[in-house]
Amino acid sequence: MLQDAKARFSELVRRVRSEGPQHVTVHGRDEVVVISAEDFHRLKGDRTGADLIAVMQASPYREIDLEPERYRLPVRDVAFP
Repeated sequence: MLQDAKARFSELVRRVRSEGPQHVTVHGRDEVVVISAEDFHRLKGDRTGADLIAVMQASPYREIDLEPERYRLPVRDVAFP
């Protein structure tokens, strides 16, 4: 049984590479779709933050000054024994 599963998995990988995404069914119902690593990375998106930076730089509000107000807080003396 394990050898059959391994052989079928190799076939599945070959079909993903040559034909595109493959649906895997269990009891006649779609359970998962196997896709190439390239498709996965494209769908997952860039997690470096480059897209967020690009959006922020293209914002019409990028010239707004966001300098926070700073308040001096009182400092108290602490005596150490």
